[in-house]
Amino acid sequence: MSNEINEASEAQEQVVLEDNDVQEEKDELTQVKEELASLKDTYARVHADFDNIKKRLEREKYQALEYSNEKFAKDLIPVVDSLSMAIAATAIEAEPAVLLEKLQEGVELTLKQMLSVLEKHGVTPVDESHPFDPEIHNAVQKVDSDAHESGEIVNTFQKGYKYKERTLRDAMVVIAN
Repeated sequence: MSNEINEASEAQEQVVLEDNDVQEEKDELTQVKEELASLKDTYARVHADFDNIKKRLEREKYQALEYSNEKFAKDLIPVVDSLSMAIAATAIEAEPAVLLEKLQEGVELTLKQMLSVLEKHGVTPVDESHPFDPEIHNAVQKVDSDAHESGEIVNTFQKGYKYKERTLRDAMVVIAN
């Protein structure tokens, strides 16, 4: 009988231990589920933040592109003002020779002002003092010249311009045979 009591007592302890193990596993499962829910929530928030940042950066990029020429445009306004003053100067009563001289002076100053604005923004004239380069020069004519070597630039019909290192327009030149 004591054997039976011992076995019953051991069986009861076994059941209690198994109940404790089941309860611990249930508690652990509940904790894991809560942690998973928390991580899912964190993921959703981070993903939403990422989408918002992405949208904001796209908007800023398009805005930057849209207004990228704003500084250049602001720098051109004084040139437009100078040209307007030149046109207004033609209405002044004056001797034609004096008027023409003043108009020429104003146009020269406006041209200097325009070239200064262009240079400030990276637009520079193509250098025609260097030997002919088909990347930046367009030979429109060849002439015989005793003063120049073959392939050397003799004259420039139209200036060329570069934006930083890119050619905007080739210089139209005459080269020696």
